[in-house]
Amino acid sequence: MGEVRSSFEDIESSLKKGAAALRDAGLPFALAGSVACWARGAPQSRNDLDFLVCAEDAEAALEALVGVGMRADRPPEGWLLKAWDQAEDGSETLVDLIFGPRGIESVEEVLRRSEILPVAALDLPVVHLDDVLVMKLHAFDEHCCDFAGILAIARAVREQVDWDDVRARTAESPFARAFFTLIEGLGLVGDGPPPVRIAAAAAHPRIVVEGEPSAGDRTDRWQAPARVHEHGD
Repeated sequence: MGEVRSSFEDIESSLKKGAAALRDAGLPFALAGSVACWARGAPQSRNDLDFLVCAEDAEAALEALVGVGMRADRPPEGWLLKAWDQAEDGSETLVDLIFGPRGIESVEEVLRRSEILPVAALDLPVVHLDDVLVMKLHAFDEHCCDFAGILAIARAVREQVDWDDVRARTAESPFARAFFTLIEGLGLVGDGPPPVRIAAAAAHPRIVVEGEPSAGDRTDRWQAPARVHEHGD
């Protein structure tokens, strides 16, 4: 299946419905993924909606989402369950229930560290940014290594992140190390100055051709002298 693309309005609607269902079921949970970053100022997500739950609560969480009209989906991966929330126009928003993310030793500890934030007119537990970025960086592999989304997040929320903590917790991942090289080179983190930006005029120098067309040539199109080709080019 290709990448899921939903409108942010649909994601926000599924967020309210899903969070209310998990809350009413009495299950500990927290908003995770790109929408957790959006709650702190990052760009809107167009992919899916992530909730972090404990492994022992995953099936009950899925039942709660089914109870409010979502369609259950049990993928082969052993660390998440999925639900699909259908809008009135027939489009569907994917809701991930994550209970075993890579890079996280204790989901319970991450849930305890979550912060209550106002999200879509609700006060919701939201996974700490450090934990979100650790999960995102650990998700990269040879088949999925597009830094565009996480780079936009890093630009938007960099002052809110303990980058030393994130680096230490992802040090074993070559993809995370590559990401840190990238954001340091861009001047987003670290003590060095941002890279020098070349002005447009300098990047595209003006070409000046010496000489002026003669009076007799002004009625015709004037062209610069032909380029000299060497070595038989």
